[in-house]
Order: sequence, then structure tokens, then C-alpha cells
Amino acid sequence: MPLTPLDIHNKEFSRRLRGYDEDEVNEFLDQVIKDYETIIRENKELHNEMLSLQEKLNHFANIEDTLSKTIIVAQEAADEVRHNAKKEAQLIVKEAEKNADRIVNDSLNKARKVSLEVEELKKQASIYRARFRTLVEAQLELLSQDGWESLEQPGALSDMEKELLRS
Repeated sequence: MPLTPLDIHNKEFSRRLRGYDEDEVNEFLDQVIKDYETIIRENKELHNEMLSLQEKLNHFANIEDTLSKTIIVAQEAADEVRHNAKKEAQLIVKEAEKNADRIVNDSLNKARKVSLEVEELKKQASIYRARFRTLVEAQLELLSQDGWESLEQPGALSDMEKELLRS
């Protein structure tokens, strides 16, 4: 068990002949008591400071632990956001591909319809040309018949023309 300043102060030494000078011993013991009290006080102060620093260390350790957990949560949230963004991007790409396929298919269908319409118009134009050619040929044949020369001569009117003029 360690000595206390009071133990040192109350210590009584036995007396012998030709012993130490009592005043000198008491003076030395008083100095030892003062130094010992100073050391005890400093020890208490250091102990209190150590406790305070230990509290701060624990506080900072808690902060570090909280920050570590927060960083882990933030990383997990970032990973989840990244994962969700990737899924959403894939959905957008699939939707865009569907729309592109639909647009291409619609365009192909319209192109087929236009192609069919063009073919139909070409057929109709061919039929029209054939009919027109037939009409022109019929008209040319009429013009090449004999009855027209008599009309070209002055004063030569057909019976029908005469009849029409009378009416």
C-alpha cells in the first residue's frame, strides 16, 4: 500500500544515541511531504487529463464509427442508384428499340402501300394511253375515209348538211 503524505508526516522514528539531528530530519521530511503532495496532485491532474482525453478518444472513435457506417450506407445507396439507373437505361433502350422497330415497320408498310399505288397508277396510265391511242387511231381512220373530200370542195354539201341548214 503506497504511502500518503500523512503517513510520512506522522512517522515517528525511535531515538538512539548519537542519532540524526531531529530538526534536520523533520525539515527533510517536510520537504519530502511537499514533493510527495505535489507528485500526487500532478498524478491526479494527469489521471483526470487522461480520463478527459480517453473520453475525447471514445467520442472521436464513435464519430469515426458513425462516419464509416455512413460511408458504407452512402456507397450502398450509390450502388443502388447506379443499379437502378442501369435498369432504367436498359428499359429506355428497349422502349426505343420497340419504337424504332414500330417506326420501321410502319414505314415499310407505307412504302409497300405507296409502291402498290404507284404500280396501280402505272397500270391506269398504261390503260389510259392504250385507250387514247385507240381513240386517236379511230379518229385518224375516220379522217382517212372517203367522205371528207366532198366537204373540201366548195359548194358541195351533203344531203344531211343541206337538211341541217334548212332547219
